[in-house]
Amino acid sequence: MPGQVRGRTAAPPAERPAARFPLVSATTTFRAAGRAAALRAFTARLRRALDRPLTAYYLILGSSLLILVLGLVMVFSASQITALRNGLPVLFFFGKQLVAAVIGCGLMLVAARLPIAVHRALAYPLLLGSIFLMALVAIPGIGVEINGNRNWISFGLFQLQPSEFGKLALVLWGADLLARKQKTRMLDQWKHLLVPLVPGAVFLVMLIMVGGDMGTAMILVALLFGLLWMAGAPLRLFAGAAGIAVVMAATLIVLVPHRLDRINCVGVTQTGPDQPCWQAVHGLYALASGGLFGSGLGAGVEKWGQLPESHTDFIFAVTGEELGLAGTLSVLALFAALGYAGIRVAGRTKDPFVRYAAGGATTWIMAQAVINIGAVLGLLPIAGVPLPLFSYGGSALLPTLFAIGMLLCFARSEPGARAALAARGSTSRIRATLDRVLPRRTTARPAKQQPRRER
Repeated sequence: MPGQVRGRTAAPPAERPAARFPLVSATTTFRAAGRAAALRAFTARLRRALDRPLTAYYLILGSSLLILVLGLVMVFSASQITALRNGLPVLFFFGKQLVAAVIGCGLMLVAARLPIAVHRALAYPLLLGSIFLMALVAIPGIGVEINGNRNWISFGLFQLQPSEFGKLALVLWGADLLARKQKTRMLDQWKHLLVPLVPGAVFLVMLIMVGGDMGTAMILVALLFGLLWMAGAPLRLFAGAAGIAVVMAATLIVLVPHRLDRINCVGVTQTGPDQPCWQAVHGLYALASGGLFGSGLGAGVEKWGQLPESHTDFIFAVTGEELGLAGTLSVLALFAALGYAGIRVAGRTKDPFVRYAAGGATTWIMAQAVINIGAVLGLLPIAGVPLPLFSYGGSALLPTLFAIGMLLCFARSEPGARAALAARGSTSRIRATLDRVLPRRTTARPAKQQPRRER
């Protein structure tokens, strides 16, 4: 019979081995290609948008104003319990912050309209004024001590912290100094690179440390390193300066016990009410209880006496509790946009003063934001510095908004930005839209009749 062999049955034909890789249909290939093409198109559009002349200007303006508005909302939510505990009106802290924000926005507009030469001329008057005010803080009876630090001067209705204006003074003075030395080609010599910039910055740090504010001193040191980096300081100089800074910081930490306690609080997750890590631990509790979208604006519980300084240094923790991960990531994204725009302004200009001033201001704001947020997350020691544009404090808000206005002025001064603004003319988009929706009425004058000639 067919299919049989003598004495045995023939084996069935062997099956084909299964394919090692699954077959990809044409539909799957088309969808993958479509997604890749869409991603490439989105990347190209994003690159074109970032390359526009006014991108940095709009990023600085938009991100800073959004941070400011969101900060006002969170100050309103976080400060009410503190005001009631101190016997003050509910809107006491929010009202003061709102007034400071209005004044600061005025300063921002003025700084955005000032010529670059005027910004440069403000360097030495602002530096001398800051030194004078910081020296007054050290005089007993004039300086006001808050939370163990003597860094304020009381003027009755408000208190002023001169060290916040010292940051702006160091930015302008350092930028002017380095720009003049670059013009005369003196930055190639290390002694001209360091003197008098480093002694002047160290003098400001010493005036701040007289009051015990090590957090602000750390920001000034970061600002100094940023200026030296942009000036092209060699790596060995950075290594030596960093070593000296670490030794001095370690000495200052060891000499003051509460600073060492703050170092020991990094990474701690449990503590008692009388322990030095109470604030750091409850800041983590506030972030952990927020979830994805938070408990709702005003519904946080840590600000009810559990979290000290909830409206100033730890307002980011209240934001995480009430607005959740979405709120904190939004704040981080806004600061990232502001930092990118500031670096872009510093990198695209040909004016050395603009490059140093824009880079210094960006370093100041970003370093302060990193120190504050890192302390709230438990990754850095608590330094007692506010979150720029976000935390309560008029003394910190006013110079920061002036620096934002200065960045806007620098962004407008780019050659491409000047050309784009000149091309727009005096007609804005809003006026053009209104003209299309509500066209202006034009009244035609009647033509003059020619007198009739009599025959």
